[in-house]
Amino acid sequence: MRDLIIAIDGYSSTGKSTLAKLLAAKLGYIHIDSGAMYRAITLFAIQNRMIKGDTVDEKALIEGLKSVDIHFEINPENGQNEIFLNGKDVEKEIREMEVSSKVSLIAKIPEVRNHAVALQRKLGRKKRIVMDGRDIGTTVFPNADLKLFLNTSAEIRAQRRYLELLKTEHPATYEEVLENITERDQMDSNRKVSPLRKADDAIEVNNGNLSPAETLEKILEIIREKFSDDTGTQ
Repeated sequence: MRDLIIAIDGYSSTGKSTLAKLLAAKLGYIHIDSGAMYRAITLFAIQNRMIKGDTVDEKALIEGLKSVDIHFEINPENGQNEIFLNGKDVEKEIREMEVSSKVSLIAKIPEVRNHAVALQRKLGRKKRIVMDGRDIGTTVFPNADLKLFLNTSAEIRAQRRYLELLKTEHPATYEEVLENITERDQMDSNRKVSPLRKADDAIEVNNGNLSPAETLEKILEIIREKFSDDTGTQ
């Protein structure tokens, strides 16, 4: 099978990153979590007090992007790509509610998106990648070989995220998580720059009743059907 760029888009907490990690491992590809990049920039803004309530000091943030180094490294213990912000592993920090509640404010800033998209395209030059996010198939890689769009109800997504947070040092109530997800859906879908939407040629997958393993198998079936060559996954 020829080398592919696989784009996975979808709403918050639909399991995009989990699927992308599993799929990349199965295919022997590199996984790039674009959402983690925006979360890392959000964490940077929080750490530098550039956010007050729902207001972002955009001028300071845009200037600060010059000093933001974001890269991924493989964790030798679990084999997963983890994100580093200015030399520090922030994989856990960027998943906390404080970041989740502000990331849509940061992600809608045009200069932030341009910065992140340029980095994402650079990472994808050699193909053989699985990248997940909200505008991968529409903006970052509009010519991706395979575009997927994950979707399910806000209630199911909130329950998934709530259970994840219970395992962390900063749990939240189900109601808080549902409110956060609903707000993020609204902001992501209505932002002026690269709004969240399903690409015209993307395959939509509702995984509300599917486990991560079942979702992976469904996607592998799609790959087998779409690409006649042996994928190495049979």
